[in-house]
Amino acid sequence: MSERTVHLHRVLRCAPHKLYRAFLEADALTKWLPPHGFTCRVQHLEARAGGSFHMAFHNFGTGHGHSFGGEYLELVPDALIRYTDRFDDPQLPGTLEVTVRLTPVLCGTELHITQAGIPQAIPLEMCYLGWQESLTQLAALVEPEIRG
Repeated sequence: MSERTVHLHRVLRCAPHKLYRAFLEADALTKWLPPHGFTCRVQHLEARAGGSFHMAFHNFGTGHGHSFGGEYLELVPDALIRYTDRFDDPQLPGTLEVTVRLTPVLCGTELHITQAGIPQAIPLEMCYLGWQESLTQLAALVEPEIRG
């Protein structure tokens, strides 16, 4: 792995299938993935190995944004998601690889995320900050048990 890699770990109070769905359904992604102050539009999502996705984040305050897409490399239901990310901006070259591992534990699901190949132009601490905000929003989406 490159030193341009971030590692994240959380335990969430929900079953693995709920987290798995949150990573693969467009409506769920728009709810939790963009960090604070951003909106998200998913233009395309085909959640299968070999399938692709494309989406855009927009800074609500400035109106600026960036778009990116990638390919699903490996999907193991309720356990593993591996995909690539490529920014459309030529100033952010290269291909990132993201691995999401879901492990059932007594109180829910242990979530491990590795994002590798981060472009030099992006400070690693900004990646961590963005992911922390996104994962807080992910917990707010998947942890509630709403009946009916």
